[in-house]
Amino acid sequence: MSKTAGKADEALEFPKFDAEKATDQFRAFAEKGVEQSKEVYAKWKSGAESAQKALEATFEQAKSAGNEISLKSISVLRTNAESGFAHLEALVAAKSLSEVVELQTAFLRKQVEFAVEQAKDFQTVSTKAAEEVSKPMKDVFEKAAKELKVA
Repeated sequence: MSKTAGKADEALEFPKFDAEKATDQFRAFAEKGVEQSKEVYAKWKSGAESAQKALEATFEQAKSAGNEISLKSISVLRTNAESGFAHLEALVAAKSLSEVVELQTAFLRKQVEFAVEQAKDFQTVSTKAAEEVSKPMKDVFEKAAKELKVA
């Protein structure tokens, strides 16, 4: 049995371990990991900066749109108040019931026309404001989507 055991020992020789080669492979692997981490960090940082700029622009647009809507509301309220006071003065100066009915009918018709016009104006202002407020974030998302398609 000793003859067969000796032959088996010779056949089972393991290759020699080259520590320098293993160190080089480990170093290359680590360097590749560091480079990939740097790339991911740079992309993340760029995305975060873009999102921050978009949020700042969105807040500025929201403030501007809010101011525009507020000024429009004040203008509408002023117009309606002036129209109401003018109508009251006309009613007080009316000489007959038929004149009061005529004034009231004309006033109501005019108020309905104003309401329709004002609703259209508010719709236009609101639509414009919504587009302006959403534009910065929309641009960032489109940019991010294009970058994801490329990657």
